[in-house]
Amino acid sequence: MEKKIIACDKTNDKYTHIKHSSGLNILVWEMDGFSTTEALFGTKYGSINTRFKTNKDKDYTVVPEGIAHFLEHKLFENEDTDVFELFAKTGASANAYTSFDKTCYLFSCSDNYKESLEILLNFVQSPYFTKESVDKEQGIIGQEIRMCDDNPSWRVFFNMLNGLYKSHPVKIDIAGTIESIAKIDADLLYKCYNTFYNLNNMVLVVAGNVKADEVIDIADKCLKPSEDIELETVFLDEPDEVVKSEIVDNLPVGTPMFNIGFKVKPRSAYENLKLEMELHVAMNVLSDAASPLYKRLTDEGLINSTFSTEIFNGDGFFTVIFAGESNQPRKVLTEIIREIENVKVNGLDREHYESIKKSTYGQVIREFNNVEAVASTLINSYFAGVNPFDTVKVLSEMTYEDVQKSFCENIDTEKVTLSIVES
Repeated sequence: MEKKIIACDKTNDKYTHIKHSSGLNILVWEMDGFSTTEALFGTKYGSINTRFKTNKDKDYTVVPEGIAHFLEHKLFENEDTDVFELFAKTGASANAYTSFDKTCYLFSCSDNYKESLEILLNFVQSPYFTKESVDKEQGIIGQEIRMCDDNPSWRVFFNMLNGLYKSHPVKIDIAGTIESIAKIDADLLYKCYNTFYNLNNMVLVVAGNVKADEVIDIADKCLKPSEDIELETVFLDEPDEVVKSEIVDNLPVGTPMFNIGFKVKPRSAYENLKLEMELHVAMNVLSDAASPLYKRLTDEGLINSTFSTEIFNGDGFFTVIFAGESNQPRKVLTEIIREIENVKVNGLDREHYESIKKSTYGQVIREFNNVEAVASTLINSYFAGVNPFDTVKVLSEMTYEDVQKSFCENIDTEKVTLSIVES
């Protein structure tokens, strides 16, 4: 077992990184003076990981879309216990989620964190799938998929992704489709479980009122050693161009909803984080409530308070999104493109840039005083291949010139999709 302390020289925060003898990486952030504990046991396995191989495979295995989410649901069903009842006895609040690039099982509590941690580690390592339980789950998740299909926010988002991406599986609903989940059986679930729930592909994060040595003792007791199977995941080649520049869909909505996505060439690890933060700052300077663009769009009645921006990125995808409601979404897109071209020529507002940079830096530092935010930062950073303190480093070293250059080089007004949902 290897154990080291990782510290931030700018904030004096620190956490312990343990490489456990089982193969699992464990990250523990002890937060003195806090009464709560948050733990996440996660695997680098999300909805986009449908094509993979290990050192035991000659060729890549391709599995149905939605299987990562399906597997998350099934892990809560053990042969003879109800996992939520076990957590209820310790007073912990438990949950799980599957995203595009990871699956996490978690709990938060004020007391008995050691007992809750044992429950978490044990149930995630105890899969139990039968034909009957899989058949039942297909019906449950099928209903979930149909509900999402009727959700305008969900539909406008995934329609945008389908307009942007030709090959990358990020365009597929995390839960899959009715057709894809019908192909899932117990054998396939066990194959995916044994591949992606190998401890060498996972991480345990614990933050708050906790001691690293106590976490190690529980890990020693509960973890089953795993052989590193050298897991590889791949994606089909994704072209730089978008698939469709506009997609219009119909659902009952009071005001038409829109998502505008600009397709950006993805990076990885630190370079991806740097680009994400530079474009986050740039987009806020361009379009937050204090910007000329926002004022113009508001004064002309083109947007309302739902207008927002987001940097949406992960393994093999990177999109800058503008979202909101408008009776004239195409005019909104025209105005955004006009403002982008203006900024490329005349530059971002320097005073506004300094304000956004400082507020973003302050927000990042404040999150180090929130147990839930710290745990999320730890696990998100780990799976992204960066240090949780790298965001502080990026922001402290960021210059106006960096952000302006990044904006000009990465925001291409030809690589955009407008998704509209209207009645």
